[in-house]
Amino acid sequence: MIRAQYHIAVPTIITLILCIMLWLLPSQYTQKIFPNTERVPVSILTVDNDSVHQIGLVKQGEQNCSVEVLGGQYKGQTAPAVNLMLGSLEQDKLYVPGDKALAVIDYTDDGIHYINLVDHYRLTKTIVLVAAFIILLIAFAGWTGFRSIISFMMTVLVIWKILVPAFLNGFNPILIGLGCTLALTSLIILLVYGLDTRSLSAILGSSLGTLLTAFIAMYLVGAFNIHGAVMPYAESLMYAGYAYLDLTQIFIASIFIASSGAMMDVSVDITSAMHELIISAPDLSRRKLIQSGFAIGRAIMGTMTTTLLLAYSGGFISLLMVFMAQGTPLINILNLKYISSEILHTVIGSIGLVTVAPFTALTSGFLLAHPDKHDHHNADKRSNDHFEENANKAALETITINSEIHFAKTPPFTQQMPTPLAAPNPPRSYHIKTGRLL
Repeated sequence: MIRAQYHIAVPTIITLILCIMLWLLPSQYTQKIFPNTERVPVSILTVDNDSVHQIGLVKQGEQNCSVEVLGGQYKGQTAPAVNLMLGSLEQDKLYVPGDKALAVIDYTDDGIHYINLVDHYRLTKTIVLVAAFIILLIAFAGWTGFRSIISFMMTVLVIWKILVPAFLNGFNPILIGLGCTLALTSLIILLVYGLDTRSLSAILGSSLGTLLTAFIAMYLVGAFNIHGAVMPYAESLMYAGYAYLDLTQIFIASIFIASSGAMMDVSVDITSAMHELIISAPDLSRRKLIQSGFAIGRAIMGTMTTTLLLAYSGGFISLLMVFMAQGTPLINILNLKYISSEILHTVIGSIGLVTVAPFTALTSGFLLAHPDKHDHHNADKRSNDHFEENANKAALETITINSEIHFAKTPPFTQQMPTPLAAPNPPRSYHIKTGRLL
């Protein structure tokens, strides 16, 4: 029991230390906070929509509001605020009295100079939602849920502190993506199994699938002539001063990064199932165990092949609705780079999922079971029986030899009449030749 706790505690402590180190790691991309400004929540008291003009489906102009500052150095003060309407349904927002908004206050020595309303304030609701998720996870899964939260935090910090800055600094996105993905895969699986053979099995199976997915993505993205600018906001990033970035390689990295989580899921499922088989049937041979792993993998593939399709389809469902509403020919849809990029995401990720199953079945078979365990069990049994038989023979021979030696050393009269254990009368003499009592 103590050993099992040790195997789980070590990776948990290591991951917690890494989380703290990443949290404290300074970033060269600091937040841009202009002097004499602060960002605080405000409460909308009144609104004035006289300067807002409806133009078709969108609105333009300014929404003048009266707000109460809820934080910062001007907490409790009431001041006018402006909500700029840009004529975009995606970016514009319209406030009503009682709403909470995030505002940027521009102030001078005389007090508040100008308040710009950024968007609805959602931080409190976000914290409540995350807290509910944490409580539910710990209540259901206990310490396993706690370790899942640690792995979640670790993933967020690795992406925000290592992956994204490395991409912005121009490092090779494929190598950085593979390094971060494989490291996260190892840490997350270690948090599940601890320092155990199952961890090595699942890590190897998932990592092999990730590497294969990366190689396939590198080849097919070039073969499909897909440019990385198909990613949302990629072009805006280049205009912001990062024209040196290789967006295509970043797109390739996004393919295997996005599918790595599902690959971990498949590898852990298969490893756990094969481990339970070993516990239930200790005499199961390696070949039988691998065959069982393949059967388990085939059952999992029945549902996992559509997992990525459903996950990605939600991101471009509105685009498909546009194509259908406009009557766009199917051949045109399938040749558009936006659709082709999503097809690559889905199909390449699904190929990786399919290959993870046999990879994990093989690694689990070789690591969790002994080769031809049933045959070795019979051979060991025969060897033990033969050893016991030889040992018995040797013991009998030893007893016989000792008896003969003892018999040879004993005087003739004691050979014919053994000496009693206790003599009640004084010993009597014997005739040496006849052996009779005198």
